[in-house]
Amino acid sequence: MKFLKYSFGLLTIIYSAVLGQSESDLRIKYEELTALEYADALEQSEKTILLPVGILEKHGPHLPLGTDLIDVREMAIQAAKIEYTVVFPQYYFGQIFEAKHQPGTIAYSHRIIWDLLQETCDELGRNGFEKIILVNGHGGNNYFLHYFCQAQLESEKPYVVYLFMPSEDPEIAKRVQQMRRSMEDGHAGETETSTMLSHRPDLVRMDKAGIQSGESLKRLDQLKDAYVGIWWYARYPNHYAGDGTVATAELGKLLMEGDIAKLGDMIRSVKQDTMTEYLQKKFFRESAAPLQTGQ
Repeated sequence: MKFLKYSFGLLTIIYSAVLGQSESDLRIKYEELTALEYADALEQSEKTILLPVGILEKHGPHLPLGTDLIDVREMAIQAAKIEYTVVFPQYYFGQIFEAKHQPGTIAYSHRIIWDLLQETCDELGRNGFEKIILVNGHGGNNYFLHYFCQAQLESEKPYVVYLFMPSEDPEIAKRVQQMRRSMEDGHAGETETSTMLSHRPDLVRMDKAGIQSGESLKRLDQLKDAYVGIWWYARYPNHYAGDGTVATAELGKLLMEGDIAKLGDMIRSVKQDTMTEYLQKKFFRESAAPLQTGQ
């Protein structure tokens, strides 16, 4: 019997190695949990889940359409290995109207992206998660996700939505500055290309990184104190900002490791957080009868 158990365990290890997955990976990824494992994962995660949000859009001439999606989910998975939590499947329903002129962009309507995120959170809440951490991998989602979090105060919910907002580490920032070789950096530029090189170099076409320009055309610089939705297209019609040709895996590894560590710390702090839920419940009680709120 002992020999059979040992043989079965060895086969399991070999099978997992062939698939490139460990037991922890299976427990981390939401879509890989069985219904029987779900309750245990809920308990082990302390009812906390990561929802990494990416997008499908052009990333210069050399990076994959799903760059933001691939990077942010990898970061979430690695952080969940540091501080256990569940990671939601690939989620690419975000704001990307500014890239509709480029091939491969999937730009859902504003109503759809809002309703889908809200209903996803509602469904996670219905299934027992009480703390939902949004991890954003796409710059075009910044305003949308901040407003989404604020709008959670519109009506009472059995869960709290958190948005991961990593602070700058002075030491890492200094090292990044020393390693960087480009003056202008942004979408599909040196740092984003470096990040992809650090964990999925097979998806990077470095031989194509220099065939288009990532320089700003500055076509609206004459405007003063004004914001318009077309600002990104006015600067970067190629949907490429910076210079990906100088990217290095070393720089990408530094960036990824820094964010993974911060996300791990954030997960830990969210698990320990009781004040946000208390204040949220208190707020809704007072909102129901504002004239009774002490002045």
